Amino acid sequence: MNKQSFIKGTMILLAAGIINRLLGFIPRIALPRIIGPEGVGIYQLGYPFFIVLITIIAGGIPLAIAKMVAEAEGAGNADHSKFILKTSLTLTVTAGVLFMVLSLMLAPWVTGVLLPDARVYHTFVSMTPMMIIIAVSAVYRGYFQGKQNMIPSAASSIIETIARIVCMLWFAYLLMPKGLAFGAAGAMLGTVVGELLGMLVLLWQYGRQEKRRSETAAKPSGIPTVQDAAPEAEMPLNNRNILKRLLGIAVPVTGGKMVGSVSYLLESIITARSLAIAGIATSVATAQYGALQGMIIPLLLLPGAITMSLAVALVPSLSEAAARNDRATIHKRMNQAVRLTFVAGAPFAVIMYVLAEPLCLLMYDNTEISGMLKIMAPFALFIYVQAPLQAALQALDRPGRALMNTLFGASVKLGLILYLSSNPAFGIKGAVIAIIVNSMAVTLLHGFSVSRLIGYRVKFMDLVKTAAVMIIMGAGLLFGYRHLPFAAIPWLQFVLAAAGGTLLYLVIIFMAKLVTPRDLVRVPLIGKWFSRFS
Repeated sequence: MNKQSFIKGTMILLAAGIINRLLGFIPRIALPRIIGPEGVGIYQLGYPFFIVLITIIAGGIPLAIAKMVAEAEGAGNADHSKFILKTSLTLTVTAGVLFMVLSLMLAPWVTGVLLPDARVYHTFVSMTPMMIIIAVSAVYRGYFQGKQNMIPSAASSIIETIARIVCMLWFAYLLMPKGLAFGAAGAMLGTVVGELLGMLVLLWQYGRQEKRRSETAAKPSGIPTVQDAAPEAEMPLNNRNILKRLLGIAVPVTGGKMVGSVSYLLESIITARSLAIAGIATSVATAQYGALQGMIIPLLLLPGAITMSLAVALVPSLSEAAARNDRATIHKRMNQAVRLTFVAGAPFAVIMYVLAEPLCLLMYDNTEISGMLKIMAPFALFIYVQAPLQAALQALDRPGRALMNTLFGASVKLGLILYLSSNPAFGIKGAVIAIIVNSMAVTLLHGFSVSRLIGYRVKFMDLVKTAAVMIIMGAGLLFGYRHLPFAAIPWLQFVLAAAGGTLLYLVIIFMAKLVTPRDLVRVPLIGKWFSRFS
């Protein structure tokens, strides 16, 4: 198995993430045309409760496994890594089976009492098998990431996305004649099939690794290995010790994720109830919530492929550096992650703000929802940089700090939703404002915590340069869109304007030295070409 560097591992995950995000917009575009915004709302309403259960089952497990395996590999103890994998599988599969059975038993009560629309029942039941599937996948993803081999996770996610797209749209189309509730359930069944295939890819990758390992071990060698000389002398394999260490890392991380998951669940319930208080009918409220969570938020989070890739690759890298007390490497990795997040996320934020209406028309054939996107786009960078900062706190053994920051932000968000969305003057835009305030508050708190912990500071001039480049790009983008002679072909006008604005952005960030050819030398594939200019 090949271990990748931080940059290479990030780029592998980034490539997979970008592919997944782009492919993911196929159902985002097509599904509303099959089941409508109200059907998307039914589909989305089932997710928050499910996310809470998945967080309980495996919320902090991948990060804990990645951290423990990275430490074991750093100590040259490969057998310990395998033991961690087996212990983790036992824990998560047991939890997955338990919660799946409980969910099936309690499905009528959950969808009829807790959730604001009883039509969610079929979607809720359809998603329950994913609890076991995702539990298994989470363990193997953490294992491979701990070995700093991001290829299995990337391959699995791409296969899962492709299968999910095909099955989601196909099943939704087949079941839609039975009604909106069945159409949404069909889309969820497609998601289950995608997750299943993604898990099978991970298992296949692990099987290949073990086969190669067995073949290598079978070859005779005259040189005694570390295991031959001192089998498990330093670290005895013990289920109780492994489980204690695993839970010690996973529980605080799970707690942090639980805040977000429970917040997401309460957000869906409180938003619907608040819109009802404002005098909005249930079907309309479901459609508005579906537009926000199923159409606008995914569009806003398109650059999240970058931030999540950085966050995943950052954990084992920082864990290794922290174990060596290598402060210089920690600062270097943080600087790379934060700078790449700002530089990569900025053009997306500008395009979504300046061209919000044509973008929503092109993607969803709906301009009424563009107002929500225009409000949120200027604050997108806070959302993008949050993941690397949180990953840093977790990798540096401060998950409790991340938990408290997230809890504070969630409390503020839910309070604002209840106050603003129940006011007819705000309606669904009250939820939009609350999400913005939450993302800003949590990101700033995470940044302050990281700064206090390791003395890291974001370079002020980099922020000033990024803001200036965004303003220049926005002006060029708007000018190009208004003056291009393709008004009769809206999609072509949008694509050309966005391409021109992005090209302008790339030129300026090199001129401003936010990115240099030397930075690109470490990028796989294209690095050798840029090395001549570094």
